[in-house]
Amino acid sequence: MNAAARVADETFSQRAHAFARIHVGADSRALVANLETHAELIDDGERSYPVSIDDGEAQDNAWVCSPRTTYGAYATEEALRYAPTLLGAPIRAAGRGLDRWLRGARIDRAVAINNWWLSTNLYPRWRIGCAQRLLQGALQRWPGHAVWLRSLNRDDHADWLEECERLGFLLIPSRQVYLFRDVAALAQRRHNLQIDLRLARKQPRRAGDGDIGGADYARIAWLYARLYMDRYSRCNPRYTEAFVRSWHRAGLLQLDGFRDEAGQLMCIAGVFRQGRTLTTPIVGYDTDQPQRLGLYRLLTATTFERAIASGDAINFSAGAAGFKRLRGGQPSIEYSAVYARHLPARTQRALGWLSALTRRAGVPIMRRFEL
Repeated sequence: MNAAARVADETFSQRAHAFARIHVGADSRALVANLETHAELIDDGERSYPVSIDDGEAQDNAWVCSPRTTYGAYATEEALRYAPTLLGAPIRAAGRGLDRWLRGARIDRAVAINNWWLSTNLYPRWRIGCAQRLLQGALQRWPGHAVWLRSLNRDDHADWLEECERLGFLLIPSRQVYLFRDVAALAQRRHNLQIDLRLARKQPRRAGDGDIGGADYARIAWLYARLYMDRYSRCNPRYTEAFVRSWHRAGLLQLDGFRDEAGQLMCIAGVFRQGRTLTTPIVGYDTDQPQRLGLYRLLTATTFERAIASGDAINFSAGAAGFKRLRGGQPSIEYSAVYARHLPARTQRALGWLSALTRRAGVPIMRRFEL
């Protein structure tokens, strides 16, 4: 292992331990109001990873830890968003039936490795046998749970996915994410991105990472909720002021925003970094403000600026597909890998059905509607 790889592994483990200091033994709902789970650490012999452990008893859990919410309630919401109005009633009825079936199969009795309670989990570089060692460790500690690895895509994680398939994991597509490579080059070629970067440079009241603290944390949680909970979906994690404060102070979250004339934050982007990739699990703005202010454009511009300065790639997650494509985002299907060969037949059947349905029907729909 070369020196750079060793440093990357050490940094990944340091971040995992920072996560553990915040989350292990803590009340999850004090940090994410609609999430009932608990956290531990596991290692592959070289690196430590956070793990979420769920027993399948929680109701209406946020989708970042609940497969039942991901493929039940959240999928139903997405179907309703794009389907004709006349199909609303049958889609809701089908969604309720699907939820009951998934609950009966105990699909939420799950251990998710490398789960940071975020929409997008970033992975370290694959090492030979690391997925096998993680699986063995998880089966020894939680023998009655399915083992999940979320947020895998073939552009970034082909080796991870190949090993998981060899080990007998099922692959279940979840959504389409947008990846940005060589952002500096994109900024030279993409007119929309150039406009966004100029807009950000001209904005006079920028709040950099070191300028944010105190009362800002409550405002950030509110801005995030205005967008992700009120406008998008109640299935999203409802991050609290305590979460934002703890993650920022631990160095897990870098914050960029812009203030109004009174000094109050109008918008915020929270960046999470692993290795050479950035993602933005926290994005929020006051949705009552006029669209001409371009608050979402300002926020994404700050993340593009970070990537240009560091040479890092960006995983901008799902949603706002047209916006991201215009700025050079490349679509990639994201998968969850799940191992359940040791579990009861009804659980295996449910997961097998989900894998087949989402791969044969879900992926074409994701690509068609750019979900």
